[in-house]
Amino acid sequence: MNDKSRWLQILLPAAVLSAAVGAAWAMIALRPGSLPAPAEPPVPRVEVVAARPQTLKLNVQSQGVVAPREAIDLIAQVAGKVDRIHPALVSGGFFKADEVLASIDPRDYDYAIVATQAKIAEAKRVLINERAQAEQALSEWQALGQGEASDLALRKPQLAEAEAKLQAAEADLAKAKLDRSRCEIRAPFSGRVLNKQIGRGQFLPAGATIARIYANDIAEIRLPVGINELAFLDLPLSPSGPAAHWPAVTLSAEVAGKPQTWQGRIVRSEAELDSSSGQLFLVAQVEQPDTSRDGGAPLLSGLFVQAEIEGVARAGLYALPRNALNNLQQVKLVDADRRLVFRDVEILRSEPDRVVVKSGLQAGERIVVSDLPLPVAGMRVEVAPNQP
Repeated sequence: MNDKSRWLQILLPAAVLSAAVGAAWAMIALRPGSLPAPAEPPVPRVEVVAARPQTLKLNVQSQGVVAPREAIDLIAQVAGKVDRIHPALVSGGFFKADEVLASIDPRDYDYAIVATQAKIAEAKRVLINERAQAEQALSEWQALGQGEASDLALRKPQLAEAEAKLQAAEADLAKAKLDRSRCEIRAPFSGRVLNKQIGRGQFLPAGATIARIYANDIAEIRLPVGINELAFLDLPLSPSGPAAHWPAVTLSAEVAGKPQTWQGRIVRSEAELDSSSGQLFLVAQVEQPDTSRDGGAPLLSGLFVQAEIEGVARAGLYALPRNALNNLQQVKLVDADRRLVFRDVEILRSEPDRVVVKSGLQAGERIVVSDLPLPVAGMRVEVAPNQP
């Protein structure tokens, strides 16, 4: 055996022993009991608001289309040729009550009046003659002294016929004058013209439509309201109940690119619920809709508007932002130990930007209004500075 082999026999066991000692030390040094403790998770910072009971007026939202209070077809009651048309009888034209919008050639009806006047004169002559003959017949019968005279002998039927013919002729004259007055077609109210259906020189039969007109003194809007939302309104729905003040309503729409508002009032409710939606329609009225106020736009017929109906005031309610509730509709609270608490509450109404809570909260409690990624009941939180 040479020197090299001798050295290998000496060093190899020493190297194996050193590796075993190093491995043992590493296992001892890295045992689980000596691993570093995990870091505490950061305490989330939240924004809170104090619960404060308030007296809130719970308005009801709705929408509808503006319509005139009254719209009718203007009808010709007599036949004839149109000889005059008012300049206002055009689509969109304004007119006043009792204004003559169109007229029919009256000459035929003037002739009828003259003819019936002649019939009256003749009937009067016949009646005078019959009265004279009746008086003569009575005198002759009394002179003869032959008992009770018959009606025919005293010419009473002839006299009654003459009186009836005079009354008929007078009725014909009244009818002729009435037809003559109907040659002037007048507006029954102040308003505007929707459309015109006649022209000058056109012959109209009796019953022909002249125009479609509507009253512009009051505009009406039918507003659907859910049955549950009626609890927020003061409506005299029962005719036998105490009289109540109908609520005000604010209408809004965008006209010519600008937001516009109009003030009105609910005046009545319809007689039955809508069969398809189960809603009750309330009718709002706006006076003088064509009159611009404070530079605003008129309330045009056919305009779609949003409506906010004035509700009744209720005390002891809490108005909270929508993010104050979790997915289970529970309020997130911070208790005295700065820990997160979930609580069930009674929600009176949910609105687009807030939730109105009826009960389940105490005044002064801190309500979390900031979003938490993973909220867990009992977790510690930190209230942001300058928070209650």
